Amino acid sequence: EYVGENSRYIHLGLTSSDIVDTSFSLILRQALNLILKKTEVLKESLRKQALRHKFTPMMGRTHGMHAEPITLGFKFLIFYEEIKRAEERIKKAVSSASFGKLSGAVGTYANIPPEIEKMALDRLDLRAILSNQIIQRDVYADAFYSLASLGASCEKIALEIRHLMRTEVSEIEEPFAPGQKGSSAMPHKKNPIVSENICGLSRILRSNLIASIENIPLWHERDISHSSVERIIGPDSTILAYYILDRLTYLIDNIVVNKDKMISNIGLTNGVIFSQKVLLALVNKGVLREDAYKIVQKLAHESIQTGVNFESLLKKNAIVLKSLTLDEIEDIFDINYYYKYINYIFDRCDVV
Repeated sequence: EYVGENSRYIHLGLTSSDIVDTSFSLILRQALNLILKKTEVLKESLRKQALRHKFTPMMGRTHGMHAEPITLGFKFLIFYEEIKRAEERIKKAVSSASFGKLSGAVGTYANIPPEIEKMALDRLDLRAILSNQIIQRDVYADAFYSLASLGASCEKIALEIRHLMRTEVSEIEEPFAPGQKGSSAMPHKKNPIVSENICGLSRILRSNLIASIENIPLWHERDISHSSVERIIGPDSTILAYYILDRLTYLIDNIVVNKDKMISNIGLTNGVIFSQKVLLALVNKGVLREDAYKIVQKLAHESIQTGVNFESLLKKNAIVLKSLTLDEIEDIFDINYYYKYINYIFDRCDVV
């Protein structure tokens, strides 16, 4: 009644879902594009830290145990590449969510011609997609997967910060502002609260993904069970993803790196981290791999148990000395060996 005579053309031949679903696509696309801008900022922060610490030595760990040396820059580069892949998934989600529909109550254009849909969607820069009363929800599930995947990658970085901040490790710390308290009861505490916050929030993104997948199977040409879900997971997931990116970028930009502790931790196991180099040196001298493995393993475990330096044990072992000279043994314990291809790795990732 507010429009006047032209009011008879409003909603002509349409169903509410023509408007609601097309609007949801527009809103989701806009939100994803904002998230993409924030992802780009995080990527740049990771790239800068990767270059800054390109040759900062630290211990590589597998199964939580010391493996072989890496660099902190290499670790940041791994994170950079993963966020870059997450960014590509979001870009694809923007495309896959850019659909609209103006095809009527069950999608057959019975009361509105396809030309009207095309004209309207062209103006909105959306594409038409075969629909019944609604756009099929697998279309939107892609977007929620891209957000859940992004959240998981952010959680992975935050979890690494938490592990490296443990008192026993102390290689990295979250920034700690003047006057900040780590614990109401224990004044000495510095807790990884930002990282923990990110890890918790990413779980919500994953749970919302499940909800979006549950929205795919609906009755016949449509029921309304998906609607209430999307009113929650739509704003929640997009806002949370943006917030997680913001907090993680803050962490990466202000991370505290304890280089001395990293060096100290490399020497924590008395040199046994060079065991593979010893193994390969013996094999290259003609020792059978199985025999070489047994010798090296025995001496490595002895070094760990007794605290005697691994290199010293090798230099006193008659079997080892049959194949390796003292100088050759000393050369094995050069940490720079592990970094000979770091430049190549960075160049391959186009991070220079």
